[in-house]
Formats: sequence, C-alpha cells, structure tokens
Amino acid sequence: GDVYKRQGVLQRVRAADVVYTDETGFRVDGRQYWVWAFTTTAETLVAVRKSRGRRVLSEVLGEDFKGTLVCDGWRSYPNFTNRIQRCWAHLLREAKYLGERIDEAKPLSEALHGLYSRLLAFVEDRPPPGEAMRLVEDAKSTMAEWAEKPYETDEVRRLATKIWNGIDHWFTFLAISGVESTNNRAERALREQVVQRKITGTLRNQKGTFIHETITTVLATWKQLGLDLTKMLPTALSLKWQES
Repeated sequence: GDVYKRQGVLQRVRAADVVYTDETGFRVDGRQYWVWAFTTTAETLVAVRKSRGRRVLSEVLGEDFKGTLVCDGWRSYPNFTNRIQRCWAHLLREAKYLGERIDEAKPLSEALHGLYSRLLAFVEDRPPPGEAMRLVEDAKSTMAEWAEKPYETDEVRRLATKIWNGIDHWFTFLAISGVESTNNRAERALREQVVQRKITGTLRNQKGTFIHETITTVLATWKQLGLDLTKMLPTALSLKWQES
C-alpha cells in the first residue's frame, strides 16, 4: 500500500543501504529553489527545497542515516556523512573535456580513464575483501600522485584539487557491495524534473510545490518498479477518495 504514498517511499529511502542523490535549480514563485532526487534501485523521492545545503539531507535522510551516498562533489554531502562514493562519470567527463583543450591535461585524463577501466575490470572479477582493500590503497596512491603534480593551468589545477579533495571517496564501490561508481541513477531521476522546469517555468506556491514533489515521487517510483501507471492511478485516486 505504501507505493501509493510519498511517506512510504521516504521511509524506504531512509532505510536503504545505498542512495543516489543529486539536485538542480528550480523556480518557486519566481525564486530560486532546488529540486532534489534521492534514488535507490527501487524508488525515487523528490524534494523541492529553498536550500541546497546539508539540512535538506538531514531532513530527508535523517541524522542517523547509515547508508552510503553516491553523489557529485558538492560540499553538502561530505558535511553530512563520510560514507560517500564520488561520481566517476562527472570526473571523467571533466577530465576528457580538459584533455581535449589543454595539453597538460591530456596525460591526466588518460591516466584517470585507464585507472577507472582497471577498477571496473577488477570489480567484475568479484575479488575477496582483502584484495579489494589492497587495490583501494594502490589506486588511492596512484590518484594522489597525479593530483599532486605541479600543473600550470588554473583549470587543470582545479581538477587536481577536486581529485585530491575526494581522495577518500572515489573507491567506495570497491569496498562495499552494491555501490555503483557513478551517480547516473540520480541524474536520470532529475531529467524529468528538468523537462518539467522547461514546461512550467516556475511552481506558484508552497501548495504547488508539495503537490509536485508528491506526484513526481509516486510516478517515478511506480516506473522504477515496472508498474502499469494506467492501473495504478485509478487505485491511488480511489484510496485518496476513501481517506477524504
């Protein structure tokens, strides 16, 4: 029954071992808000909030959240928990972009892509935990060496700083089963929100915000579960009518 209710989705997300999360700008009454997506393998929770900060994570996931967050490098995430997997897709896209434009970034980009390919191959072999931890330490050392090189270009130095700042969070997927190396799940969950943003321009008020996050949470979760929306909607409306 709780697949019909946002509260049910919220409770399952809070209890999940792994949550993929991302956020993007959204307008409410013409003002800057943020729409957040909290995604697992089975559900997606949408939250529209004024803040892009840690307090949203605390509110949604709870201060006692025990799972792992898969996310980008936004500072709110490490301020909330140290159980993090940084997104390799973000990192590799930025490295590739710089490598195509700046000569000194090309070796760095190639090194990161090569390291990532080796890590994925290692994961596919399902190594024992001890071997995985040794690989984590080796990979961390390799990444640190590249991050500490004396780059001359500001853009490349910023990328090196990003690598270094996340040095403890790039390899969680090697150590914890079920954690993916990218945040693609949350990015996919936000695509529908980006489409809605283009269509509506802005939500009008707090009531509209509540309705939007409730409906999009339930619809996204039904889709993930492979449920037939044409059958689910009449049931959901019938239950709502019985409650009123």
